[in-house]
Amino acid sequence: MSVRSCRITIQDIEGVSHTLEVTAAVLYEAVAQGLAVIRGNEWVAGIAHGFNAVKVSVADVRVEHEVKLGNFTKWLEKAGGSPRDVSQRQRIRSILGHASVTIESNSLFRQLFLSGSLAASRKI
Repeated sequence: MSVRSCRITIQDIEGVSHTLEVTAAVLYEAVAQGLAVIRGNEWVAGIAHGFNAVKVSVADVRVEHEVKLGNFTKWLEKAGGSPRDVSQRQRIRSILGHASVTIESNSLFRQLFLSGSLAASRKI
């Protein structure tokens, strides 16, 4: 089973809701981890048993990516490729406000991109 990111919410005996995040492979594992953390927290008045519900919101585990700006600008400058690649680059250029730009030189582009000005570029 795959591990998922789970947001656990439970009310204490004073009616205050507490929310935390755990990772778990199954629902009851998420509940157990949440209860263990909540019970050890000084801000929680205590957890009532019986009809008290534990809300569990499940999502895929978060994935973090890190992209070097040099690699990003190289990719953005690249010409050709599949129609999908070309379309993606055009869309991303438009997000940056550079919809119809090609790059005269790699170093010039980096200087212009980082300064926010692409006036020295030519049309595609």
